[in-house]
Amino acid sequence: MTENVVSLHKNPEPTIDPTPVTTLTVVPDPAPAKPVPLWLRSGRAIRTAATHDATRTTARTVARHGLYVVGGARIVAKRAWDGRTAARYERYMRTAEAAGNFEAAAEWEERGQRYRDARHRRRMDLLHSPLDAAKGAAVTTGMGIGGLVLLGVAMAIATKDATEVVIPLMAVIKFINLMVTIIQVVWGPAVSLAPFLALLALWAVGSKQQAAPAWALPDRVRNAEGEPITPSIVVKALRDLGVPALRNAIKDMGDAGASMLSPIVIAGCGVEVDVTLPSGVSTIEVQQRRRKLAENLSRHEHEVFITIPQAARTVRLWVADSGALDEPIGPSPLVTDDTLTADYAKGKAPWGQDLRGDAASLSLYQRHLLITGLSNQGKTAALRSLALWASLDKRVEFRIADLKGAGDWAMFDGLATVLIQGPTDEHVIEATEMVEGLVEEMNRRIEARQTDPTVVFDPLIGIVDEAQVAFMCPAVDADKRPYGGSKATSRYFMAVRKVHNQGRVVDVLMYEGTQDPTDQNLPKLVREGAHTRASLALGTESQAVMALGEKAVNGGAAPHLLRQGLDKGTLVVASDGIAIPKGQSSITVRTHFIGDEDAVAIIDRAKALRNGVTTLTLIERGEERDPLADIAAVIGDAPRLRTQDVIKRLSALDADAYGDWSPGDLTRVLDGTGAAPYKSDGRMVVGRDQITRALAHRDTEGSASGA
Repeated sequence: MTENVVSLHKNPEPTIDPTPVTTLTVVPDPAPAKPVPLWLRSGRAIRTAATHDATRTTARTVARHGLYVVGGARIVAKRAWDGRTAARYERYMRTAEAAGNFEAAAEWEERGQRYRDARHRRRMDLLHSPLDAAKGAAVTTGMGIGGLVLLGVAMAIATKDATEVVIPLMAVIKFINLMVTIIQVVWGPAVSLAPFLALLALWAVGSKQQAAPAWALPDRVRNAEGEPITPSIVVKALRDLGVPALRNAIKDMGDAGASMLSPIVIAGCGVEVDVTLPSGVSTIEVQQRRRKLAENLSRHEHEVFITIPQAARTVRLWVADSGALDEPIGPSPLVTDDTLTADYAKGKAPWGQDLRGDAASLSLYQRHLLITGLSNQGKTAALRSLALWASLDKRVEFRIADLKGAGDWAMFDGLATVLIQGPTDEHVIEATEMVEGLVEEMNRRIEARQTDPTVVFDPLIGIVDEAQVAFMCPAVDADKRPYGGSKATSRYFMAVRKVHNQGRVVDVLMYEGTQDPTDQNLPKLVREGAHTRASLALGTESQAVMALGEKAVNGGAAPHLLRQGLDKGTLVVASDGIAIPKGQSSITVRTHFIGDEDAVAIIDRAKALRNGVTTLTLIERGEERDPLADIAAVIGDAPRLRTQDVIKRLSALDADAYGDWSPGDLTRVLDGTGAAPYKSDGRMVVGRDQITRALAHRDTEGSASGA
């Protein structure tokens, strides 16, 4: 009993159940979502539909075509107002006055007054026109009826039927009745369709002129590259150029800057416009922002050219059609016209086209020439095309040194009296002696001119391509005089200077082609001695100044902005031998390219004009000469040659031996040989057959005496 009581009051030990217990978490059910109100769902749908691209495009299209009608009505109304009033004359007069062109303003005022006088006379004539019209109608009607009656009488007499008298008159009456019936049938639909046709006509005018706000225009129009150049586009481009004085002046102008612009005219593959800058804005500020101006006009930098005309505070903009300058200009007339000839004194070489698309021709008469540019830009091709044209004048003699030696001038073999090809120091030495030969010939001609002021000489053109090789040549002669360099001791430099100084007056000319000019490879005195200076693409503005001169670059010449590799054959030319627009100091020319095969064909035509030329490919120095053999060599295949030409070619062969020869020296050598000079067509000549026999006879005598 006691045990039971104790067991009832003791706390028993807890019992641990080994079976794991899984705890379940009870998640209450989520509250039901509240339904979205109908007005909110409708608003979202409307906003989505309103902002969708298709909706925007549709709305813009509808607005655009509606605004085309409004804009077309505005344009038609303005045209009608200008046609019926003197508004256009007043507008032009105000623009001229704002630009400070008072002469043009007076002219427009006079034109407006003449228009008002003519309009007054027309209005006064209207007072008398009803009576005059009535009289005229009565006379015309009477004559018409009388004519019809006479016709009917003639018909009645012919048919012997009196009723025929009224037949012509009745026919006219029936025709008039038919016209009235047709008008009655058509009039109703025409009146109904007239408003729609008028709206269609206004829409057509507005659509053609894009007479709608920019936001309503299609993307292809709003973002189009190369859009047409209009006055508003030019003024906007100038306003956004980043010149505060220019921007503020345009804002203050009552005509929004229109008075600054001349009429925009088509100029070749682009347009041209003169911009008179407001006070406080210099032309250099616009020139220095050429790239930004081009981008504002939706053009690339190479498609906008800025030059300085004669008018003060004026820049001339030429803006190309987008992509037009990348199109080829076509073949040279030298290639397409087999009958083309040249006249050194009076003619001009067809060189290419200017930016307007007009033919660009260069006069070579008594002008030294310099062409520069980066490598592989078409320098040799541009220089060679001028020589190819000059070769078609049989009076022109060439002495050529190609210091690149790539065969670009190889076709002149058999036409040039001297042809040196190669880049080594030995070739530079030969080229130097060739130029020194030009100096000696120049001096001989000057002496002859002093004796006889009326004497006329054949043109002699010396060409040195890649002339920088000569200026950079380190070779020296036996007297320690350098061939290259730009000092007074340099033989090549001094020879070129002497030709530049006095060669022009006796038609001894120097043409040079050189790569990117510096003071080291193209000395200043040589640059400034050329009458015609042309440059292809260059790397820097300082090189452009060296190539063309500071005046040309300040006037807008910018060969350093031409694209290397893309603007091959495009030259900036400063010369009085080419037609340059008035007020400009240079012109940009896209030259024709003449390939090697075409050049060979042109040279073949040039050779046909001559009696044969022996080309010297090496200038011999310091050796004993055989005058008789040399005379035979320079005559070549020609049946006879003038004594003057023989002496000229002997001098080119060896200036040391024959440079000071006169006709008397030639006669002295040939006397007693049976090959003395004789007259042919009134000129003293030397015959090839006589020289050949003299050589054969001399060799036979020498062999016999030796035996």
